[in-house]
Amino acid sequence: MPIQQSDVVYTAVATAENGRDGRVSTDDGKLDVVVNPPKELGGSGAGTNPEQLFAAGYSACFQGALGVVARQEGVDISGATVTAEVGIGKNDEGFGIIVGISAHLPNVDEARALELIEKAHEVCPYSKATRGNITVTLKAA
Repeated sequence: MPIQQSDVVYTAVATAENGRDGRVSTDDGKLDVVVNPPKELGGSGAGTNPEQLFAAGYSACFQGALGVVARQEGVDISGATVTAEVGIGKNDEGFGIIVGISAHLPNVDEARALELIEKAHEVCPYSKATRGNITVTLKAA
């Protein structure tokens, strides 16, 4: 169920100038980066790109969700890492993205790790936002 405006406890505000070939900054000044298309998309590749920013946000959010699930289940995931791979390519409507989430849980066997990862995918806000819109694959690393 979607949240309502009255449920919002924090709002991030970012502004882009010149789209994929410009600059992105947040209203609090904590993020201020040059963005350029990657060379694979015909750009200079000099700055970061929206896919990298999305991968960074998704991996951080997913690891937070994984921590919540692990605490609920009493599982130690200390030393865990989450990697998000965001691919972009052409589709029938122009361009689309695809995501791969890989989590390394050094203190957990692979079957249990995958179970926790799948549960985290159910509660992660980024996963909820993308569900049904893009392909997201999960794996224990």
